[in-house]
Amino acid sequence: MTYCVALRLDRGLVFMSDTRTNAGVDNVSATRKMHSWSVPGERFITLLSAGNLATTQAVVSILDERSVAPEDRDPSILRAPTMFQVARLVGQTLREVIAEHAPGNGQQADATFGGTMILGGQIAGMEPRLFLVYPEGNFIEAKDEAPFLQIGETKYGRPILVRAFDPSMSFEDAVKLLYVSFDSTIKANLSVGPPIDLQTFEQDELDPPEPVRIAASDPGFRAVSDGWGAALRHAFDQLPDVTLPG
Repeated sequence: MTYCVALRLDRGLVFMSDTRTNAGVDNVSATRKMHSWSVPGERFITLLSAGNLATTQAVVSILDERSVAPEDRDPSILRAPTMFQVARLVGQTLREVIAEHAPGNGQQADATFGGTMILGGQIAGMEPRLFLVYPEGNFIEAKDEAPFLQIGETKYGRPILVRAFDPSMSFEDAVKLLYVSFDSTIKANLSVGPPIDLQTFEQDELDPPEPVRIAASDPGFRAVSDGWGAALRHAFDQLPDVTLPG
């Protein structure tokens, strides 16, 4: 299983993904689910993936190959004129990879070889954009009414995002919110686990820092995890007493 989240803030984008992959309780490993491409000063693109590992790795490999020498390789996400066209290209590639590994005319969204992706980034002169790409190749865009996207094991970490996310928050507060969301998911589902990859992207700064890998023992992550647990216990203790009916 996987948990990946991307936030659309007023000041830019924040991406976070876990790295756990497993094929049974005795075969657990860590695999990167966050991939980035850039042309410094011109564009920056990040992709988060969930689903069948062979499928998502094949999609990333194809996008990589087409981007090695953009002048000789079409279509390439480094040559697409808009982020919308980048999303179309990623969706087309994902659909083709799934169909290639499936019998007949391809598989449905819940098929063994499926995959789902979050795509975000910015091309110079345009606004940052964020998309959720489905196995069928179609996609939706994060808007003001739904300013964050999740894929994978979403249900445990979603409540904190729904209650506390504010697009005007700082990167630091956004990362703290994601720490809580991931900590809740990790504690509830053993198939999601650290280390966690983090990428922040400031609008119009088209040469962002490298992604950061956060271990389970990271002091900042541990402090938020412990503090959130203590805060929940305190809040529970402050609730009014309940009288059993009957």
